[in-house]
Amino acid sequence: MIETLNALVELVEDDLGSDPDVARLATAAGTTEYHVRRMFSSLAGMPLSEYVRRRRMTLAAADLLGDDDLLDIAVRAGYGSTEAFGRAFRSVHGIGPADARRDGGPLRTQPQLRFRLTVEGSTPMDTRIADRPAFRLVGHAARVPLIHRGPNPHIQAHIASLPLSEHVRLKELGDAEPAGILQVSDDVDPDATEGSELTYLHGVALDAGTRVPDDLDAIEVPAGSWAVFRTAGAYPAALQETWAATATDWFPSNPWRLRPGPSIVAVLERADDFSTATTELWLPVGPIGQKEWMGSRSRPVIARM
Repeated sequence: MIETLNALVELVEDDLGSDPDVARLATAAGTTEYHVRRMFSSLAGMPLSEYVRRRRMTLAAADLLGDDDLLDIAVRAGYGSTEAFGRAFRSVHGIGPADARRDGGPLRTQPQLRFRLTVEGSTPMDTRIADRPAFRLVGHAARVPLIHRGPNPHIQAHIASLPLSEHVRLKELGDAEPAGILQVSDDVDPDATEGSELTYLHGVALDAGTRVPDDLDAIEVPAGSWAVFRTAGAYPAALQETWAATATDWFPSNPWRLRPGPSIVAVLERADDFSTATTELWLPVGPIGQKEWMGSRSRPVIARM
């Protein structure tokens, strides 16, 4: 995976005016575009699309200090108009292209990323692999923005809008694993871009043959394997730290990769004020090939050159 991520960075550099063909690169490496994008965003701290935009604007800023026509610079950076280029440039540097050409800055540079290996992982992760037949996730769904750190107020508002009787009803309805009331994130942007929308479902798991009440939303989940990470501590901080550690520690050290599908959080125990909780994070996974596994035996970190 480390070789694949570095190859992706080189692919970006080879043609900053075009979007990188991640699917082709992933296929050649024996993995999937979904897994490559999710690992990149987790390890780099930004989605691939944001990294490409920052690199384009870094090189465009250097071009602006020369005598090239503004439209030529915009086209080389992958934009069809100076207006679109100007908006992208301002979003990265905080000033417009004309100001940068006149004043020379201030400019924000995005160095080229380099992924390297270090041997770490001294803290064990409480993990198991669960093979599950097809099942359904059933409950109340809403579209909410993705927030990486801290409580998500949109999810909190959605849960708070449900009467207590509905929580009791859902808990009685559940008849499959993961057990209990579940927090489900589905339809997530593969780059996991903060602020992008996802489907959040507050509900339970049902066997595939169980009838779904007409007033509830349902997500059909095909049969497959799941990596289940158990964590306990401050909520949601401990859960979010575990989620990040799956990318930095667990996936590079185990012969599994993410596959498309919902991620599920089962709350096993919690304080009355929800300040602490014991949870299980369920992530859909599939086995990886020997080539990718042999290249992922140590923990990856980022070296910003």
